[in-house]
Amino acid sequence: MLDITDEAFDKIMASNVKSNIWLCKFAIPPMAERGNGSVVIVSSIGGLRGSTVIGAYGISKAADFALCAALPANGARRACASIASRPPRQDRLRPRAVGKRRPPQTPLRHHAVAPDRRPDEIAGAVAYLGSEASSFMTGQTIVVDGGVTTASA
Repeated sequence: MLDITDEAFDKIMASNVKSNIWLCKFAIPPMAERGNGSVVIVSSIGGLRGSTVIGAYGISKAADFALCAALPANGARRACASIASRPPRQDRLRPRAVGKRRPPQTPLRHHAVAPDRRPDEIAGAVAYLGSEASSFMTGQTIVVDGGVTTASA
């Protein structure tokens, strides 16, 4: 991570953070006019944990969590939340790495990424955040990771 170029870091931050800020900038005012709507940013547990493989990615995802916490403090009056799901499989980035070890250490014993990903496993949290059931929740991050963050290394 300390060897990352400025250009690579800027690209990650633009893709994962700046794009969410732009989306909020354009989506929140019309939601405020209508008096309803929710901001849901699908992020990653990569923002909750350090990594020797995807460190800059994790920084960008932690910034997504901070964005969700900052939105209500800056006038977004509906649900603003993020979902921390599984990050990219690290075995695709580094052969024989964490990705191959992870399912046995994961309480639910599978990845929430292709080919194991089931969109319905995360969709329930998105549906909740987009519904009236979440009307008193804002600025929070919901972790939907199959128990990865509860498992020991």
